[in-house]
Amino acid sequence: MNITSIEPILWEPMYLAKIPVRRLCAAIVQIPAGKTLLLTASILALLFPSTLARAQTYGSRSHTVTVTVATISLLQVSAGSVSLTITGAGVVAGQDQMTIVDQSTSLLWGVNSSTKKITVNTNLGAPIFTLKVFALNPTTGTASPEVTLVTTPRDFLLNVGRSSGSCTLRYTGEAFASQGTGTDTHTITFTVTNQ
Repeated sequence: MNITSIEPILWEPMYLAKIPVRRLCAAIVQIPAGKTLLLTASILALLFPSTLARAQTYGSRSHTVTVTVATISLLQVSAGSVSLTITGAGVVAGQDQMTIVDQSTSLLWGVNSSTKKITVNTNLGAPIFTLKVFALNPTTGTASPEVTLVTTPRDFLLNVGRSSGSCTLRYTGEAFASQGTGTDTHTITFTVTNQ
């Protein structure tokens, strides 16, 4: 039996792939006692190169990453302006009070802190006519009763902390025939504040 010694290639695992398996097995019989482990590691490196490569560590470093979330209180009105016009079409003969309702806009919010509410006020200090607003169908929070708008902020939506949601803004304009004609222009402000 002609057995070739593989001693010279024990230190070069890539050469093992070139040796026929029958010759490699025969050569293992003649490996000196101290070289068996090295040959086993060489064979494993050929059969499972990615496993051994992953086990090797060439160096590592660590660092700290901090994620901080600030207090967020966002409000958005879906439309820039609303016009309420009382015409003869909505007036009942013999009745002094005239009203008009608009539900064309929505209020949207995002609040990530607890115990918050939304207030509402107007900038118009002495309006001729009455303007009211109500939070219709809020997705979160609790609607306050219909608010008559004045310059002092009044509760509009309660318990809106840690939520995002929306509601329809139902504006109601009220006038009396005895007040005559005229125009009130309001700037309506919604504010997130502590409850």
